[in-house]
Amino acid sequence: MVEATTSTLGEDSMRVVIIGGVAGGMSAATRLRRLDETAEIIVIERSEYVSYANCGLPYYVGGIIDDREALMLQTPEKLWDRFRIQVRTGTEVTAIDRAAQTVTVAAGGTGDGTGDGSGTGYGTETLPYDRLILSMGARPTIPAGITGIEHTHSLRTVADADALYALATSGGHSKAVIIGAGYIGVELAENFVLRGLETHLVQRAATVMPGFDPEMIAGFQKALVTHEVRLHLKTTAATITENTVTLANGTVLTDVFTILATGVSPDSHLAIEAGLAVTATGHILVDDQMRTNEPTIFAVGDATSKATAYGQRAIPLANLANRHGRLVADVIAGRDVRAAVASGTSTISAFGVVAAMTGMSERALTAVGITPHIIHLHPGSHAGYYPGAAPIALKVLFSKETGAILGAQAVGADGADKRIDVIATAMAGGLTADQLMDLELAYSPQVGSAKDPINMAGYIADNVLSGTTRTIQWHELDTAREAGATLIDVRTAGEFANGAIPGALNVDLNELRSRIHELPAGELIVHCQVGQRGHTASRLLTELGRSVRNLDGGWLTWRAGTGL
Repeated sequence: MVEATTSTLGEDSMRVVIIGGVAGGMSAATRLRRLDETAEIIVIERSEYVSYANCGLPYYVGGIIDDREALMLQTPEKLWDRFRIQVRTGTEVTAIDRAAQTVTVAAGGTGDGTGDGSGTGYGTETLPYDRLILSMGARPTIPAGITGIEHTHSLRTVADADALYALATSGGHSKAVIIGAGYIGVELAENFVLRGLETHLVQRAATVMPGFDPEMIAGFQKALVTHEVRLHLKTTAATITENTVTLANGTVLTDVFTILATGVSPDSHLAIEAGLAVTATGHILVDDQMRTNEPTIFAVGDATSKATAYGQRAIPLANLANRHGRLVADVIAGRDVRAAVASGTSTISAFGVVAAMTGMSERALTAVGITPHIIHLHPGSHAGYYPGAAPIALKVLFSKETGAILGAQAVGADGADKRIDVIATAMAGGLTADQLMDLELAYSPQVGSAKDPINMAGYIADNVLSGTTRTIQWHELDTAREAGATLIDVRTAGEFANGAIPGALNVDLNELRSRIHELPAGELIVHCQVGQRGHTASRLLTELGRSVRNLDGGWLTWRAGTGL
């Protein structure tokens, strides 16, 4: 082991060592240099690449991004020339000594970090630091109980992308099997289809993208099937070889290569070995300045736990990693800044359909003991009279007590992500769900409506919070009917004939007043196609003295949730 390296900038300079040179780590490094020209900044990255666009890797595999170099945002040479940041690639930290404020760096690397090509490797050394930033990311989660798991591939690094690119283009296999239908799994599925491969997506849960509520992701899932992604739901792989996959349900797939996309786990072993505080899942605990329980050590990115409105959560998103990396640099430079509560806003697109969400899902809220108000609506992406309007499925969850927005999800071919971005902004600004109706949003027939879907959500929330409309959710309908409620379908006879909830009584809204005598005694539940006519019917019947609830989101939401 060589002698500990000393600062090249003098006794008064501060040395900041950063473990991990992608997203959060590099954001911290470059921001800190802009704030402090005297600091010595050393980035240690175990892969051969630094500051690359890992979110673009699936699209390189699929050929949508044909220039591999476009994903390489920076190089060690460029970072030295512009920022005087030492970047050591192909090098790994093997230990952290909190008391001595040093890291042990394993042998590796091909340069000295200055980009002049004169280095021959760093050797093994003990590297002192004044401040240490952990940005180690995550590693693929390896599920238990699968024989032959070593025959799978993953997608986390440029090297992984190169390997998958070769498999997808070599012609050596006719099929791709992806185990796991989260973000990476779905993105790869789309790109393998584009490569002409028969693509199989294996998912243990009942739907793809299980972070979304089932009735919301149904339309997105349908788009996958329409574009010939073969879904294998409620099962997983049992045995894998180099060319075959046998599923737990007995299905055997041959002439395949297999990708493991079952999620990620925090790469926090260095933190754990150093005695830093972590959650039960191994995510590093940090305060609102991203500082660990060791004052000189900070952590950002996928390996950390994020503070949300409802406790600590793992949110492995690049935008948070970049934002928190910048924040740590500000803190180290002496600025009194604090991290905002994270909402986990994210989106995915496949085959022209976008799914987006922010905040908590209904499933997640239920898991922490919260029963929210829920509204569903199915507006168009822009004015219906202007050609090309596409439907959006929108769900908003909010507090029964305060009206605070707790989460939202949207799916559609156009405009879904825009609406979730607006709601995420409203949440950050502390707006309540009913206040969405007062937002002034850009409008022209080509891009929106005079009553934007966001405003419509606010109107519906106002009705719910004020008690003007009583609603019931699609998954509560069976229980209510078993208790004696009668379901009234107020759509037209033609709509009813094209598909209806079994056992519903069809009474056209326009005939409801004259046929009121036909309605059975007791509680009534009304519904239409999407909820608007149901609201009108519920108000009419309420004014006539009947106890009535409107099926939230109407026939479309019920059908999406039940799969019928």
